[in-house]
Amino acid sequence: MKYRIVHETQYSCSETVSVGHNEARLKPRATPRQTLLNHFLSISPEPSIKSETFDYFGNPIVRFSFNQGYTKLSVNAISEIEIVELVPIPGSGPASGAGSGPSWEEIRLSLARRHGPAELTASEFVFESPRCRVTPEFADYARQSFTTGRPIIEAATELMGRFHRDFRFDQTATTVTTPVEQVFRQRRGVCQDFAHLFLSLLRSLGLSARYISGYLRTLPPPGKPRLVGADASHAWLSLWCGSALGWIDFDPTTNLLPGRGLDHITIAWGRDYGDIAPLKGVFIGGGQCAMSVGVDVAEINEKQGQNQAQS
Repeated sequence: MKYRIVHETQYSCSETVSVGHNEARLKPRATPRQTLLNHFLSISPEPSIKSETFDYFGNPIVRFSFNQGYTKLSVNAISEIEIVELVPIPGSGPASGAGSGPSWEEIRLSLARRHGPAELTASEFVFESPRCRVTPEFADYARQSFTTGRPIIEAATELMGRFHRDFRFDQTATTVTTPVEQVFRQRRGVCQDFAHLFLSLLRSLGLSARYISGYLRTLPPPGKPRLVGADASHAWLSLWCGSALGWIDFDPTTNLLPGRGLDHITIAWGRDYGDIAPLKGVFIGGGQCAMSVGVDVAEINEKQGQNQAQS
């Protein structure tokens, strides 16, 4: 499947911004199931300084700064990617048995002992981060699925299904600053909340899991046209399942394994959202500022057909 993603961000300020320093993580990174075909980032007004590099986690990043004033800022990214479906994940199907893959205790022990370079790298995602917590309460909830000797993927898949039944998607229930403890109590939130809480559950068991930002292709209801620009950023997570299996993605919001489908598009990963926000920065001045974001995810052939019809 090939996609064209358009991510448009507009800032409008009541007063002039005199100086600003920013970071953009809008370029999809390469993964075993994802190939970047094209990428273009436009910034208006033209920055005084602009550079491209990679952050600590290997995500592509563009840093840009302004030494001249502006009241409006536009940051628009256009990416074309190709997604392939990975081979079936051992131990994730309904017929998976007790002997399918390593147990979660084995993985936890190898992380604690840091047996090799892969475990050493993965162990960085075992600990708390600013938006994820390690608590006995979270561990107790997760242990209902992570029983003694259970294969790690089987346990995580069962936990994801239970989580999906227990928690309700509600855009009005939280803000970007709502702590995971509150999300756990009220059983409501959005994809970012669910990713942070699911990370907290896994890390509370001593397992390694990282936050993933990206996009999820959405389909219109039957008989309805697809609304251009109505998509949004999405968040899920990846669990370290040992050197043989590597990182396996889980999406608690949709109760899906992203590697087994073609609808999840990865942009970046880190400890939590704070590491990999699509855009962040600091500025002086500006008065009252407002931000608007538009995202469109479309199959390339579909998008080309729309462009031709509009022209």
